[in-house]
Amino acid sequence: MSTDKPISRSIKSFVRRSGRMTPSQKNAIKAYWSCYGLEFLQEQLELPAGFDALKLEIGIGNGDALIHMAAADSNSLYIGIEVHEPGIGRCLNIIHQQELANVRLIKHDAVEVLEHMIAPEMLDRILLFFPDPWHKKRHHKRRIVNQRFRDLVYRALKSGASIHVATDWQDYAESIAAQFLADARFSNEGDASGYAERPAYRPLTRFEQRGRRLGHGVWDLVFTKK
Repeated sequence: MSTDKPISRSIKSFVRRSGRMTPSQKNAIKAYWSCYGLEFLQEQLELPAGFDALKLEIGIGNGDALIHMAAADSNSLYIGIEVHEPGIGRCLNIIHQQELANVRLIKHDAVEVLEHMIAPEMLDRILLFFPDPWHKKRHHKRRIVNQRFRDLVYRALKSGASIHVATDWQDYAESIAAQFLADARFSNEGDASGYAERPAYRPLTRFEQRGRRLGHGVWDLVFTKK
């Protein structure tokens, strides 16, 4: 009889929501996933040749930012990670409509993708736009940015490559800034508080534009692997 202890499940930074999918989104997954989707495997990715850089967005939502960046940067391959199927279906439709050959999607936990599928020093940029803030204090342990995540980011990035985080929750921005500012493996590309100007490649979302009109803040943080 085995005496091995069961492996404890790690705390997830997301909750899987089924969500209502439109017929168009369902059809997109059925028709286009084989072209643009990558199945999660516990082995390192083998990527198509012909691209100058590899950039990874964690939590693409409905895919607006990913599509915008990929369309403007055809020499880079963009991988988008998302767990919610309605957003994946919508994104697949747009990828197909715009005939974007430089986008791939993964439907899985981003931390596990970083652990198993991304080789050391593989990425030229990591993008994390508006992650779930888990604003209640008792839920802060679910926030994706923590020591384990920083270790994975450091392993995955090439030397001189950056992670770019954007959030509209000030206390989360302060927490992220404090973590990276205290991590000697990264250099700060922003001001003394860790906040940077929004890089031109990051589009303003409709939600963000509305928030700005109402006086809500958005904080961009960019840290580079030394």
